[in-house]
Amino acid sequence: QVQLVESGGGLVQVGGSLRLSCAASGSILMINSMGWYRQAPGKQRELVASISRSGGTNYADSVKGRFTISRENALVYLQMNSLKPEDTAVYYCMAASTSYGRDFWGQGTQVTVST
Repeated sequence: QVQLVESGGGLVQVGGSLRLSCAASGSILMINSMGWYRQAPGKQRELVASISRSGGTNYADSVKGRFTISRENALVYLQMNSLKPEDTAVYYCMAASTSYGRDFWGQGTQVTVST
């Protein structure tokens, strides 16, 4: 199994920056891609960014040019710049494993962007 622990969320003003971190433990060699999702109140969870084992990245259109995902061994980061109020959400780390045939999720970290 894989365990994920996020950190780095908080309250920031519009235009500010935050860096989220996610530490994976357990069967980390079974992890393929990792990613960040977010869920705002009353909305569905959506993909923010993902990164493959080889380093290929994918971003939601709404965060392109502002967010950067990176990965270092069992750690994945999300650097968020030029934050907007609409970025306010609970951010979840995800690890996909084809070996286990499932995705693993962290507990989430709140990001609030104030005006």
